[in-house]
Formats: sequence, C-alpha cells, structure tokens
Amino acid sequence: MIERLKKWFAGDGESPTQPDAHQLAVAATALMVQLSRVDNDEDEAELATIVECAARTHGIGPEEAEEILSDALAHASDATSLYQFTGQINDHLDQAAKQTLLENIWRVAFADGRIDKYEEHLIRRIADLLHLNHREYMQARHRAEAQSG
Repeated sequence: MIERLKKWFAGDGESPTQPDAHQLAVAATALMVQLSRVDNDEDEAELATIVECAARTHGIGPEEAEEILSDALAHASDATSLYQFTGQINDHLDQAAKQTLLENIWRVAFADGRIDKYEEHLIRRIADLLHLNHREYMQARHRAEAQSG
C-alpha cells in the first residue's frame, strides 16, 4: 500500500485505488439503497427494483445482482455521506452512464407507487453530486416514470 501511494504521489498517474466493475456496481447500488431508506419505508418492491436495475445495467444474472445488493446494503449502512459513492462514480463513469444510474434511482423511487418529498430531495442531491444538470435530471425522471407505468 505504501509503495502504491509513493508511486501515485511521484506522479506515475496510477491511482492507488482503482475500483473494479463490482465496486462501481456496489457504489451505484448503494445510492439506490440510500434512496429506498430515506422515507423510512424500505419495501420489497424497491429492493426488487434495485436488483432488476443492477442485473440489467451490468449485464449480470439475478444471483450476482443479489450479491451486489447485499454488499451495497452493508456499505450504505456504514456510509457517512453520499460523496463516498458519487466520488467513485464521477471518477470512473461517463455522463451517459451517470444518467442511466439516475434513471435507475428514479425507478426505485417509483417502485412503491409514490414519490416521497424526501426521495425527490435526495435524488436532486445525487444528481448534483453526479454533475448532472436539470435537463438530465428531468429526462431521467420522465424515462423512469414512463417505464413504471
């Protein structure tokens, strides 16, 4: 670890913590978990939507998506801020991938049939932390709403 830090500070450009695809999936899923918990009513429909979004977005099976959810639930419980997830996502995902993530977050919000004011506020904060503008925020909402029925 010390050697990697020395190399990084020496300027070889290699980051000491390059997340793999699983870690990025956990970070993205943890944001969805945070949303499902914000209204103090984390229900099965929201958790099922999170698994579905993880499987579809990452091209994995339901078992692996459940594993990502399990890891995300643990990380979300230990989280002190959203930045630990959004920072990692901003460093490694492009704008289109971040928009897809925001759309998935909206899908989780719509899963229980209603949008709580705390959910909407948290989604706005996440969009801001992901450097998504208002147009991208609204487009993601409309796409998710159209798919929710």
